[in-house]
This record gives sequence, C-alpha cells and structure tokens, in this order.
Amino acid sequence: MVIKYDLLKKDSRTMARLGKVTTPHSVIDTPCFMPVGTQATVKSLSKEEIEATGAQIILGNTYHLWLQPGHKLIEEAGGLHKFMNWDKSILTDSGGFQVFSLAKLRDIKEEGVTFKHHKNGSKLFLSPELAIEIENSLGSDIMMSFDECPPYPATRQYMENSVERTIRWAKRGLEAHKKRDTQGLFGIIQGGEYEDIRIHCCEELTKLPFDGYSIGGLSVGEPKEVENRVLEFTTPHLPENKPRYLMGVGSPGAILDGVERGIDMFDCVLPTRIARHGAAMTSSGRKVLKNRQYEKQFIPLDPECDCYCCKYYTRSYLHHLVRADEMLGARLLSIHNVHFLENLMKNIRTAIKEDRFLEFKAEFYEKYGLNNNDKDF
Repeated sequence: MVIKYDLLKKDSRTMARLGKVTTPHSVIDTPCFMPVGTQATVKSLSKEEIEATGAQIILGNTYHLWLQPGHKLIEEAGGLHKFMNWDKSILTDSGGFQVFSLAKLRDIKEEGVTFKHHKNGSKLFLSPELAIEIENSLGSDIMMSFDECPPYPATRQYMENSVERTIRWAKRGLEAHKKRDTQGLFGIIQGGEYEDIRIHCCEELTKLPFDGYSIGGLSVGEPKEVENRVLEFTTPHLPENKPRYLMGVGSPGAILDGVERGIDMFDCVLPTRIARHGAAMTSSGRKVLKNRQYEKQFIPLDPECDCYCCKYYTRSYLHHLVRADEMLGARLLSIHNVHFLENLMKNIRTAIKEDRFLEFKAEFYEKYGLNNNDKDF
C-alpha cells in the first residue's frame, strides 16, 4: 500500500483515535481537516498562506480540473503538485459528487453517467475508468473511487441498487488504476441511512485492496442525529489499520462529532465559502462581520487566535471591508477560518493524546454556542 496509516492512540471512552497518514509527499497528523482547492487553489489563498494555517493536505476537484484546464495539461505540467506549487499531500475526489449535485439531466447507466455541463450545457460522459484516468494524470497522493451519490432521502430500493452499482464501479476503478506505486485509492461507503445496506457496502469494499475508506452520502441535508447514527454503525466495520475519511464535513460541531465516532479526515468548502459572505468562525462562535455591531470594535476578530488576520486587523476594519465588498475582506476571513479549523484539529489531537476528548468537546460546545442549537453545527 502506498498510503500508510499508523494508529498511535485510542480514546478510552469514545471511538476517537490519534494517528498519522503517510503519503508519497508528506506525513499527516490525524484527525485532520483538508481545505478544499477546487480549481487547483484554495480560494484567494497563496501556498504560503495555506501553509501558515497549519494545513497538511489539501483537496483538488477532479470534475472541475477535468473541464478546466484539463487533466492532460496538468499532467504535462508535471502533475497537480507542480502545477499549483504545493509540495505537501493532495487528495482528489472522483467528480462523482459534482456530477450528481451540479450537472444537469443525468443519465445513469452501468457504463457511467451521461450529463450536461453545469455551465454551458455541453454533453459529457464520466465513467469509473475515466475518473481514475483523470486522477492518475493529476498525480494526487490519494484518489477517490467514482461512486453514485444518491439523493437524500432515497427509498430503500433505490439505495440498494445504487450501492450495488457503486461496488461494481469501485472494482472497475481499481482495475483501471495505473499508478499504484505512487498514488493511493480510497473506496467510498454509501448506503444512506440504512444500516444493513451501509454494512453490506463496508463488507464488500473492505474485501478490496483500497488504501483507505471514505464515508459518502452524508452532510447532504440529513439531520445531524442521522449523520451521527450512521457514523456510529459504519466506522466499526472499517479496518483499524487504514484511514477513515468523512466527505464534505467542515463545521466545528460536525467535526467533533465525527472524531468522536472514529473519523480521521475531513474536508469542506465551508471556511472559505462563509468568508466570502463575511462570516468567521471564532472561539466564541460564528460572527457575521457585515453586522453593525462590529463597526466600532477596535479589537482582533478573535482575541484567542494568532493567525495573520487576528494579529494585524480589527473587527472594525474587517466590517468595513465586508461592507465595501473589498476582496481583502474575503481573503483575511479565509485565512482566519482555515486557521481556526486547523487549530481546532490540533487541539483535538492534543485532547485525544491526553485522554480528555469528551471534556474538550463539551468545553468547545459551550463556548462556541453549540449547546443552544446553533445553526453552525
């Protein structure tokens, strides 16, 4: 296996675990958060700014990079690492989520999915083999299998058929993988909220030589209680000696709940997306800088944060930038939000190491406001 996972410590009261993931480009401390670089860039941030947040691995989007600038051009440039000047680890998704969330008029068949370009309407086709070919060209450290992302909610019959197709596609993707010595490949566990279907998917995919496993089909509109319940009955059926990745989750509460249930890796566009809308995660909860209450607050955004934004700029100035729709506002808030989540992961790892994860989680929930049914779960 090109991807190695070392389990260092398990929490004594939960499924939380401390570990390290070794890839061809770096060693990643887990649990970890991966900022999303959809178009070969974490929106508005330079390599140096991303590194300063503490990020150890970032995510690239296969679907978008396939459409622009094209995987062959990136391969000619020397791969995604050289193309975007990032020398640490990169994970690429398979494009499956975008096909099912962005694309228009999908036609799902055994061969793959025919659909229309989400912008210009041109006809496109993506299969398990083509998705792996694109990811091989991108040269990411960790690739994802091409799966069907079913809607929520979905009937039991639909989910059964969908999962069987995902399992068949996973096998085809493994067979198509041409760079096993330099790139790892993760399988994706689907099954919606149906326990027996999820477990069946785990049993079938863990028979295959994947480097790790991700849990897909969550954070798609289901209540947080459903997400947590699915994690509780899914992670025990995944190998202890391989990484576990919960796809598309990046809010502080969901990360903490995922770690408690045995998840090692998280990713989400949330920190940079809410930054572009003038919102920040802080040690005392989410703050919307457009609000007038910050106009005369000449203090750091988060007095407990040591990121570039909090060191040099005030809430008043950030409020002005957001109200004036200046790009710098989104950049500074993106730096802060990514740093906030990376620092949260660092504190989580320390708490697991010291066997006080539940205490840390309770303290964070109270301070952040999650005990009051805060929407920023």
